[in-house]
Amino acid sequence: MARTTAPLFSMSASGTLNDSIVFSNWKGRSYVRSHVIPHNPKSAAQTGIRAMMKFLSQQWAGLSTANQATWATLADAKKVSAFNAFVSYNLARWREFKGPSIEYPAAETVSAGTVTLGAPAGGPRNIVLTLTPSTATNMVGIVIFRDSATIVTANWNIAIAIAAVSSTDPITYTDSPLDAGTYHYRAALLTDDGNIGTACADQSGTAT
Repeated sequence: MARTTAPLFSMSASGTLNDSIVFSNWKGRSYVRSHVIPHNPKSAAQTGIRAMMKFLSQQWAGLSTANQATWATLADAKKVSAFNAFVSYNLARWREFKGPSIEYPAAETVSAGTVTLGAPAGGPRNIVLTLTPSTATNMVGIVIFRDSATIVTANWNIAIAIAAVSSTDPITYTDSPLDAGTYHYRAALLTDDGNIGTACADQSGTAT
């Protein structure tokens, strides 16, 4: 239901009218748009982008003042915050299947380590993964890929999550909720300057 705070179309209104149009405001300006229901809000590509966006948000909070300062020039050029510059630049790289960088611009000089993926353990609507990085030096995360068939080539649009790396201790990730069936996984390390390591061999597990 649309809610008005003055006569409709004169000052402001908010909400959905008859599941067809939406009234809202942005920066003090009222606007009207069509009511849109996403066709597939959990498509593989959307999941891949969301995984990186979540990771970038978490990374930014942990960056040093010096790292954050490197984004000032790009932020000024785009007239956005340093955080927004960091996110938009790294999302654009991700769509080209390049890793995120904690500094601008990405140097891509560090060689990525490898990931050992243990046999996925299936359970009721879930599969538990155990991932062990070969090194944590200059590594920032492990990207996890999933598909319903053997993963021949890993890419950003089948990424489901990115786990932060701080040591070489094993990392446990629970993939859920899942429909019953068999799923295939690979994983790769991300360096702090924009490189993506070689994905480990395909492993499969079955959710019940």
